[in-house]
Amino acid sequence: MSRPNYDVIVIGAGSVGVPAALALAGQGLSVLVLDEHPSPGQGNNKKAIGGIRATHSDFGKIRVCQRSIEIFAGWEAEHGDDIGWLSNGYSYPAYSEADERKLKALMTVQHQFGLDIRWLTADEYAELAPGISRDGLRGSTYSPGDGSASPLLAMGAFYFKSLDRGVVYRFGETVTGITTAAGRVTGVVTDRGAYGCDCLINAAGNHARAVAEMAGESFPVRSDCHEAAITEPVARFCGPMIVDMRAGENSLNYYFYQNREGQVVFCITPHPPIWGEDNASTSVFFPQVARRMVSLYPRLANLKVRRSWRGQYPMTPDAFPIVGRTRSCPNFIQAIGMCGQGFMLGPGLSELLARLVTDTLTEEDARILESFEPYREFTGTEAFQ
Repeated sequence: MSRPNYDVIVIGAGSVGVPAALALAGQGLSVLVLDEHPSPGQGNNKKAIGGIRATHSDFGKIRVCQRSIEIFAGWEAEHGDDIGWLSNGYSYPAYSEADERKLKALMTVQHQFGLDIRWLTADEYAELAPGISRDGLRGSTYSPGDGSASPLLAMGAFYFKSLDRGVVYRFGETVTGITTAAGRVTGVVTDRGAYGCDCLINAAGNHARAVAEMAGESFPVRSDCHEAAITEPVARFCGPMIVDMRAGENSLNYYFYQNREGQVVFCITPHPPIWGEDNASTSVFFPQVARRMVSLYPRLANLKVRRSWRGQYPMTPDAFPIVGRTRSCPNFIQAIGMCGQGFMLGPGLSELLARLVTDTLTEEDARILESFEPYREFTGTEAFQ
């Protein structure tokens, strides 16, 4: 019995897989997306807090996220879907001379890549974030072009637009094997069938490492658990995402912002990392993050929290994604290890993946892919991850 054949199969209907399918179908390719969940975005996409920034420390991430911001910001005007976009910006306040020095040094690099980012004095920042603690505040970076959107609304918009372009989805199917011949991937086997393809993209999130191993490849991606929460909506009182870089007890940093509906969304970066895929919320998160948030922003004290959740950051050792062709099977492309930034990277990365599949990469694309090289040494690190 013959199996269906597609130009491209994408494993994973999440923050990277669905936009990639949309972009690939836009190039006239036949695309199949496989996912074990019952609908798109049911892995870590729905657990994202919605922040979208280009203020990174590396050319590759900066360029991809700049394009993502263009897509998010222009989506409603172009396609008519409200995805909750808010151009609220990002800020990194400094409460020590050392942090001020680091941020200003990074700004020099970011300006070279064309980022719109500036330094605000303590007084200027207090106007932007009224109520912020002034005790020791030295100032803050501010990137007004960064923003936020609803992961659920955005995923729905990307998914339905991809259906319009002919993308086929098979939900509730677990990939169990990858078939190869003569140094190329020929198809995918699931617990419910088999499918042929000319190109395969691994965008499997938490399962990315296991999927790569099905084709004899091994990449250093493992899941790190993070918790987040959201409050009741209140009248707007704060502009940008606030990232407090200061390490605390069992945490590297924390960050929060007020979304378009007026809800405050917040998250913390645990230290040491909590490896695994446990999605159960803990009793540790609220006391840990609440003390820090209220200390930094006292007017948050009386907000009521509506719910919390836990998800994963599929991490690489250097906090940069792994994107590119594999050596053993050049038509097997990795788009994995997004390090908790798949939502903000996905749309911009999708167009890059489409050009990679169709062999139409630009010189800038090649430079971006150097940052994401699958076989790099993983000795670098992302500043202020």
